[in-house]
Amino acid sequence: MRRKIVAGNWKMNLSLAEGYQLAESVKSETKVIKPAGTDIVLCTPFIHLKGVSDIVQDSGIATGAQNCSNEKSGAFTGEISASMIKSAGARWVIIGHSERRSLFAETDNLVLRKTSAAIESGLRVIFCCGEVLAERERNDHFRVVKRQLDEGLLGLQVSDFSKTVIAYEPVWAIGTGVTASPIQAQEMHGYIRSLVQEAYGTTVARETLILYGGSCKASNAAEIFSMPDVDGGLIGGASLNSAEFAGIIRAAEL
Repeated sequence: MRRKIVAGNWKMNLSLAEGYQLAESVKSETKVIKPAGTDIVLCTPFIHLKGVSDIVQDSGIATGAQNCSNEKSGAFTGEISASMIKSAGARWVIIGHSERRSLFAETDNLVLRKTSAAIESGLRVIFCCGEVLAERERNDHFRVVKRQLDEGLLGLQVSDFSKTVIAYEPVWAIGTGVTASPIQAQEMHGYIRSLVQEAYGTTVARETLILYGGSCKASNAAEIFSMPDVDGGLIGGASLNSAEFAGIIRAAEL
């Protein structure tokens, strides 16, 4: 059976002190839950990364960044390289989040280059894909997700692909309070797994983790996570509340 992952994406929230306090709270909640089949990741703003990594050290919780540069180093003011992220104690990085694609015009090719840079630096990648509302309404969601995966991820060597997990984001359900139904989530997750199977074979597809990201919270997580191809969640707003986040971890353990 595949392990699950519950990854919190704090986005651009929390002061330094607030972030450290939240990390301490999540650490305490996790100690009570003692998750046996679920890995926990906190993807923080860059300013929190070293401090939060220190706070959760030896707790079973990993840390990650929300983005990285495709460049290794150099005159790229304001950018953060994958090796810098790793040196801060992180093991993960989110690449290709829908907000990076829509607000910062990240292309599939740029996402691929960032993914490759992250893997080369020893990070594991949470690779995001998903459609906006207009694409779903015109029944284009499968084509969009296939393009994002084909051009941004599935061309990797299998040894590199094994260092990634996929997060499906129905963009129309992020921050809107609308959630894809468990059946809609399963339909897309199953389709994604079929694409992985075409690219890398049955064994790799069976082992690949596919997370759901789209207004997942403690009240609906168990139903979503019960779907056979849903392997946990990439959690946005609900990850900013330790009790709510703990409820999602408990749901993953069911």
